[in-house]
Amino acid sequence: MKKEFEKRILSSIIIIPISLFFIIQGSVYLAFFLSILFLLASYEWIKMFKRFYLLKFFGVFFLFVSFFYAFFFRENIGLFHFLFVILICISTDIGGYIFGKTFKGPKLTKISPNKTYAGVVGSFICSLIIGILFLNNFPVTLITLTDTSIYLDFNTKTQLFYLLLILSISFISQIGDLIISYFKRLVKVKDTGNILPGHGGLLDRIDGLIFVIPIFYIFLKLF
Repeated sequence: MKKEFEKRILSSIIIIPISLFFIIQGSVYLAFFLSILFLLASYEWIKMFKRFYLLKFFGVFFLFVSFFYAFFFRENIGLFHFLFVILICISTDIGGYIFGKTFKGPKLTKISPNKTYAGVVGSFICSLIIGILFLNNFPVTLITLTDTSIYLDFNTKTQLFYLLLILSISFISQIGDLIISYFKRLVKVKDTGNILPGHGGLLDRIDGLIFVIPIFYIFLKLF
């Protein structure tokens, strides 16, 4: 566990600053970055399903839609909520990994043998802690004009909304993880690739995000 965790930390030190640069820049920079990620994720998916042609097409189409929504999420909903969603998904993965490896316990499902009930609880706890810290330390800008910004008033109702939002994002992220795990089990592979040391493939790391982003883009756009 220690060596695997060290690999994850080292690769994250490289990945996170690069990702943040393109996300913060947005616009053409983000479009370029997402295009590269889409091609890599699609390659991993196609490679997994050599004989399942329908699944190849469906998977690549879904990835295209997800990355398409990711771009418009960042550009239309804003940087704060985009980073917020990504942070909750990352903390969900971290919490699940640490709690699962530390406390072990009963397995959650045969779909993913490494998933445990302790990991599920850890995912929710970690996402709540990180999410609340993020909300309390960074101002939520709803509208930014040339010289004026309108900030969100964190009253009780708003706090409850964001707590439910955190739990919902974490839940969908975990479901997305299980869905990708099911497909990996279907073709009998452990990881979708090996591009990220300690993490496996790109799809292994964004399996929750590709489900969360389209759902919450539509949700936040409506409400």
